[in-house]
Amino acid sequence: MRLPTNASRFWRLLYIIITLLKPLFCRLTVEGREHVPAEGGCIVASTHTRGPDYVILGYASPRQIYYMAKAEIFQIHRWLSKFLWSIGTFPVQRGRSDIGAIQAAERLVNAGHALGMFPEGTRSLDGCLSKGKTGVARIAVQTGAPVVPAAVINASAFFGELGRRPRIIVRFGPPIYLDPQKSSKANTDTIMYGIAALLPPEQRGFYGEPAGQPVENETVAAETVTQ
Repeated sequence: MRLPTNASRFWRLLYIIITLLKPLFCRLTVEGREHVPAEGGCIVASTHTRGPDYVILGYASPRQIYYMAKAEIFQIHRWLSKFLWSIGTFPVQRGRSDIGAIQAAERLVNAGHALGMFPEGTRSLDGCLSKGKTGVARIAVQTGAPVVPAAVINASAFFGELGRRPRIIVRFGPPIYLDPQKSSKANTDTIMYGIAALLPPEQRGFYGEPAGQPVENETVAAETVTQ
């Protein structure tokens, strides 16, 4: 077991618990883990499907990933709110510009943490990549941090029949350094095509042929870990 680096004590405890329970629910393969910078601020930009991809992605990462979460979750119960804050999650008002959340995200990255974001903005119900929003690119340019594209494949099968243990794959791609001279849309496209390259062709959606420019399915995994 390799505990995540740059992690809080509480997240390390959760990591151990997940490691013990994981064999009951899935078989996990992680590819390209070495692409996540060992230290310094970065943004992990991932697919977002109907499965618990934020948990799976966080577990697969070699360091703790911090996430935004919709503000409504923090209003359910004060104990849940405390739990979310303790594992590095902070609230964001969805559907409108939340300057406070953006500034919090930038402070987190500038402090040297890994920020997890889902550039599609919402879950993909069919598992295919939809059009990306510009928030990830804006924060990356503002902070100068690299963007690590990531894909969680078959996460929705996690909620299948107990004991079935579906194969779930997490892929991390090489870090992307955005050009501050380019538009947010152009930089967003760069990020999204980086994510698309990690997905099977049939799941590339808006960023696959013929919807966009051709995407080569590159081999990203110099290190593959089956857990």
